[in-house]
Amino acid sequence: MTTAPRSLAGLWPTFARRLIQVLVPIVLVLTLVRMLLTEAFVRFEYSMPGFPADRYGFSTEDRLHWAPIALDYLLNDSGTEFLGDLRFADGRPVYNERELRHMDDVKLLVQAALRVWAAGLATVVLLVGALWWRGHRQEALRGLSAGGLLTLGVMVLLGLGLLSAFSTVFVGFHRIFFEGDTWLFYYSDTLIRLFPERFWRDVFLLLAGGTLVEAVALYWAATRLQRRLGTPG
Repeated sequence: MTTAPRSLAGLWPTFARRLIQVLVPIVLVLTLVRMLLTEAFVRFEYSMPGFPADRYGFSTEDRLHWAPIALDYLLNDSGTEFLGDLRFADGRPVYNERELRHMDDVKLLVQAALRVWAAGLATVVLLVGALWWRGHRQEALRGLSAGGLLTLGVMVLLGLGLLSAFSTVFVGFHRIFFEGDTWLFYYSDTLIRLFPERFWRDVFLLLAGGTLVEAVALYWAATRLQRRLGTPG
């Protein structure tokens, strides 16, 4: 009568370790995504040497005025009118209908990603804490180090893809996460003027590079702690 419960109790540390390993890459990537969804990053990007000027007349000050509003829309609970009601000084709308539809799609994606990030982070913390508290430190650390190693491999592949074929990766990303062609714009559209291709190239490279740093740090810390605790790497 007690064999099955004991068997299940013996299996859960392995299951928890593997779940940690799978969740770590998601949490690390989305941590960088959240860091990039800040006005500070936008200001940093606009200040980068060689960042392209807007051929249609936006100054850096103009960009710094409008871009944070677009960013705020992605993170708040407002409807499309938050952007749709915006007007330039001459009365023209800042965004056209295609841009507004795309921003709605991006908002849904961003907010879903942030919910996944919060749930994934909470799950990893709870699993590591439970394993640690129940004396399964080996499994907790192995899960973290394996997750860091998995993230490292994925980010190396992504980085190579970005460096060799950014346009292909960029288009592929949009075809996966967005329906139709609402993400295609004229160069004169506000979204392209605020966030040109250079902006997105840097976002993807920083995402890959920053997550790579996170993964190396996590792997190093977990394996170092394993050695200190006398646990085989």
